[in-house]
Amino acid sequence: MTLFLPENDRTLYEALVARSHAYEGLAYVGVRTTGIFCRFTCPARKPKRENCVFFECIAACMEAGFRPCKRCQPLRAVGEREPLVSQLLTALEQEPERRWCEGDVSAMGLDPSTVRRAFKRHLGVTFLELARTTRLRLAADVLEQGGRVIDAQMTAGFSSASAFAEAMSQLLGIAPSKLSGDALLKMDWIDTPLGPMVAVCDETRLHLLEFVDRKALSKELKRLFDGKVGRLGLGQTSIHRQLKSELDAYYAGVLTAFQTPLALHGSAFQKSVWRVLQSIPIGERRSYSDIAREIGSPRAVRAVAQANGANQIAILIACHRVVGADGSLTGYGGGLWRKQKLLELETQAASTRLISLVSAHRSS
Repeated sequence: MTLFLPENDRTLYEALVARSHAYEGLAYVGVRTTGIFCRFTCPARKPKRENCVFFECIAACMEAGFRPCKRCQPLRAVGEREPLVSQLLTALEQEPERRWCEGDVSAMGLDPSTVRRAFKRHLGVTFLELARTTRLRLAADVLEQGGRVIDAQMTAGFSSASAFAEAMSQLLGIAPSKLSGDALLKMDWIDTPLGPMVAVCDETRLHLLEFVDRKALSKELKRLFDGKVGRLGLGQTSIHRQLKSELDAYYAGVLTAFQTPLALHGSAFQKSVWRVLQSIPIGERRSYSDIAREIGSPRAVRAVAQANGANQIAILIACHRVVGADGSLTGYGGGLWRKQKLLELETQAASTRLISLVSAHRSS
């Protein structure tokens, strides 16, 4: 999925409102308020712009947690162009909880390798991957509604509790048996132009924000759980909603500073580093030695780097703005490609604001 810049976002929204056929198969819209994704030609009432997020392919929509619209049927539209895909999508729709395998595909008289290529070409994901994601999302819905783990397991079509726990742990970063319906800490997915993120909040503060594919995510969630901060569950709080709104503004290039209140879980030294990271203005960068000097410990460069890596609130605590002494990009838990995209976005936003300020000054 590429980063839709603000000007592209405007163009895509205009095409969505016009129900343009120009983007058929090339772009899709996810609607935050409903959790579904649609084709641009969907006959349903169009959502407000702030509730839209755009994707290049169906796989990206589903990875971000959106379900296909039942009115415009984006999956079915692909199937109309490819009978083989349509046949399997119908089968999946009839048995979404089934543990599909290549043997099932062969039993339908289809070649598994041909099916694999067709789904990757049209949907960006294999049929078996789509089926697995569908099952796990069904299970996550059960858990979010307060259902029992065993009910979620059966809904997802897992006969083995251990296999279900492993699959859900990979999806959520924590075993489903450890999720509580009345938890103080709620975990929710937030879709962004750079991929889905997991946010853990209570009713007053944000405790964790990470990209879902960060390798350290499961360990960070476990630290929250073991640290007796509060039991973890699925769901949203008012802080989730504030965070989503601010991230939208950030990616649109109009946010100057985040206001979401944070809970910092670390040592006094780590917190001092994180506060400096929060103070780095959008569009600027710092080296580890810069930060070490700013906290009054110029020799603690290595410790600063470790504290930077231990940060578990991405973007808001701007560890992506830390670069090497020579200006080169250094390691980033979300991936160097994301770090590059974030810095490019912020550079453009800072430049746009500067031009606006200069124009305003000249006008006055």
